[in-house]
Amino acid sequence: MTDDTLLDAIEIETGDTPTASLIVLHGLGADGSDFVPVCEALELDDLGPLRFVLPHAPVRPVTINGGYRMRAWFDILGTPIDRREDEAGLRESVVAVEALIRRERARGVAAERIVLMGFSQGCAMTLLSGLRHAERLAGLAGLSGYLPLAAATAAERHPANAATPVFLAHGRDDDIVPLARAAAARDALVALGQPVEWHEYAMPHSVCAEEVADLNRWLRRVLA
Repeated sequence: MTDDTLLDAIEIETGDTPTASLIVLHGLGADGSDFVPVCEALELDDLGPLRFVLPHAPVRPVTINGGYRMRAWFDILGTPIDRREDEAGLRESVVAVEALIRRERARGVAAERIVLMGFSQGCAMTLLSGLRHAERLAGLAGLSGYLPLAAATAAERHPANAATPVFLAHGRDDDIVPLARAAAARDALVALGQPVEWHEYAMPHSVCAEEVADLNRWLRRVLA
């Protein structure tokens, strides 16, 4: 994947000439359409024209699923998911996310009006990419995920996003990414001084209405 690579994506605009963008990264085996209903449920119209960008991850073999090819931001080599990480795949997908951010900047959206958001693998990519981005972003929203390459975060986090608000939400009954992994991400970021808003819900590896409402309130603050 090169710096010029631009992933196919679903785009939804709430008005002409958007002044803010929300880049939404889906989970393993899904595609950009997975979070269209969540985007449509958000009530952000009074913040001005907004563009939702929902890219499709590349198709690749996933080791934990017997090498079956599916959309994935990176390979999952085994469990626990953070014991052996696909660092090359993770960093390759950072390049793809950076390309999406650059396109929004080229279309006239200021970096501080761009939110990265992701679910599960998409959460991992949101944190990995957003914390390392060289321009201040509006916020990073991670749902039902974890912090990848955690040991490298302190050294690689860019000062531009050291104070960027982070929204982390997780289900207490998640049997895919255990709550403890998300709590570890929260604790690691808080220890670095990152402002984190934490929510947990009585749900599995999923999204719930209460979570969407909390996310909506947070987005209204960071994009106000």
